[in-house]
Amino acid sequence: MPANQLPPTVELRDVPYFPQDAYQCGPSTLAMTMNAAGLDTNPETLTPQVYLPGREGSLQVEMLSTTRRHSLLAYTLRPQLQDVLAEVAAGHPVLVLQNLAFNWWPRWHYAVVIGYDLEKRIVILRSGPEPRQQLSLSTFEHTWARGGHWAILTLPPDQIPVTATPENFLNAALALEQTQQIAAAQRAYQSATQRWPDLFAAHIGLGNTAYQLGDFAAAADAFREATRLQPGAAIAHNNLADTLLRQNQLDDALTHAQIAVTVGGDREPAFAQTLAEIQAQISLRRNQSQPISKPGH
Repeated sequence: MPANQLPPTVELRDVPYFPQDAYQCGPSTLAMTMNAAGLDTNPETLTPQVYLPGREGSLQVEMLSTTRRHSLLAYTLRPQLQDVLAEVAAGHPVLVLQNLAFNWWPRWHYAVVIGYDLEKRIVILRSGPEPRQQLSLSTFEHTWARGGHWAILTLPPDQIPVTATPENFLNAALALEQTQQIAAAQRAYQSATQRWPDLFAAHIGLGNTAYQLGDFAAAADAFREATRLQPGAAIAHNNLADTLLRQNQLDDALTHAQIAVTVGGDREPAFAQTLAEIQAQISLRRNQSQPISKPGH
């Protein structure tokens, strides 16, 4: 959203506030954004999952992985203040990492951006003991920059950020899938195919997650669309062939398996294995359909 299209003032007053004890800003801020996304949780529940006593704090990797374990999408924003403000304007609180001291002597701190006022040039944060901290835009930008411009959204997996790029959103969906949150990842991929209908990788992801959930009809639909978008993509033809095999649609499966092997590529041995499995099933079907001859006839 361009700067001239942003509302002049926004404040997400319904974002819950949890006071932060010493070194507990990670669990507290994550609980705020998770509750805003519809998950009923609190800092006490999240502390064992994100807080590292030896580090007296929480690392970004724990913040991300904990978000995903709760079936929420952890979306990393681009390092642009404009994106932070646009997401807040869209109703999404933004969890940020700040360095409140110096690069050579950092004091790391998580906070949640819940509002801004462009005329006054301030941002409003849930931060530490302050439920409504006001910082000048310049001060916030400096502390956020010293924190590496790290900012994330914690959203339901079928909710796409207003600043989302296809690549970044798919990476967030893939991370959900890799955390074995398959149903949540499927919802994210489904949303991606609706937002970007021609996005090949989104259809592949949708097919893969549907396959893992045992929904072979939905998987076949997704892979078939992927082959339409990229007719020369061997992986799409192979995955479709494998899915059709599970549905006992052997003739159609054979066609796509042969295409995958013909196109080849780095995964050609796996494609050849799929083809061999289909050919074996076709051979078995033929043998079973032949009449059994009787002795003496």
